[in-house]
Amino acid sequence: MELKPISIDQFSTRIFETWDKGWFLLTAGSFAEKKFNCMTVSWGMMGTMWNKPIVQVVVRPSRYTFEFIESAPDFTLCAFPAEQRKALSLLGSKSGRDGDKIAEAGITPVAASLVSAPAFAEASLVLECRKVFTDEYKPASFLDPSIEGNYDGSNYHHVYYGEVLAISG
Repeated sequence: MELKPISIDQFSTRIFETWDKGWFLLTAGSFAEKKFNCMTVSWGMMGTMWNKPIVQVVVRPSRYTFEFIESAPDFTLCAFPAEQRKALSLLGSKSGRDGDKIAEAGITPVAASLVSAPAFAEASLVLECRKVFTDEYKPASFLDPSIEGNYDGSNYHHVYYGEVLAISG
């Protein structure tokens, strides 16, 4: 699928459907060095912060992708057509520590246009992002007690804000 650049000012999506129903593949690391990992994500946000177009993603420290997003300056978020749902499910349930889950999923990493993290040839949408902020969730900050139900008292997500540098779809 040949993707075309989309102006950040012209980008539009059904945000809740895109995140929760469609999922994204979050990838961090270096395509050139062949050192990267990905994971399926359905929690995140898009908007404007500090006068920049921003996406926000969260990664638990227990995830293999955490090592990559911590050390990399950037990341990609890729959305896929519905026929790739099985691949996304596999990529969200298997660890890259245990083997080549990307090859097993049958998707093809390709160079992104601006960032070091790869995109994927089968993607229908690619957001290329430069990390601009990170922090970790702290239970003392949860104002709604039901949030703690997403955790077992540990392994709280780290949050990453990425400035969107390029979009293609």
